[in-house]
Amino acid sequence: MMERQDLLFKNRFYFYILILLFCDIATKQLALSFLEKGISSSFIPFIDLYLIFNSGIAFGFLDLGEKFFSNILLIIAIIIVIYLLYLLNEENDTSKKLALSFITGGALGNIVDRAPDGYVTDFLHLHVDNFSFFIFNFADASISLGAILIIYLEIFKKDHAKRD
Repeated sequence: MMERQDLLFKNRFYFYILILLFCDIATKQLALSFLEKGISSSFIPFIDLYLIFNSGIAFGFLDLGEKFFSNILLIIAIIIVIYLLYLLNEENDTSKKLALSFITGGALGNIVDRAPDGYVTDFLHLHVDNFSFFIFNFADASISLGAILIIYLEIFKKDHAKRD
């Protein structure tokens, strides 16, 4: 029994990926069900709900609206996810594994969304007063949080190693 619990604990990061994927799919479905494309609705002071469809990469970059380019991005994303899963499997640091789980879960969410029609559903509009930053989704936020955590860990560990 203990061996099974150890295996489940060791593989919890794959479960985190599935949770993030589910949350991304669920929030995109809610956005598609309740929001109208191009109509802004207040959500919290610095984020509005604003439904758009993005053929580019995170936060609308490279949104050229071309199916061919979107398919290339899809293939690249699948290759990246395979590599991220490899890194997750090889990594020993639990904090880095958590960060890789966030990135992988977000990437899978956008792959699942992009695959049928070449577009990703974005619906969270970040702004400060009248200055608009970008429109993103739960998957983009997961990827960003994972990347920030990895950067933080790298800076902290390098800084910590210098003191020793």
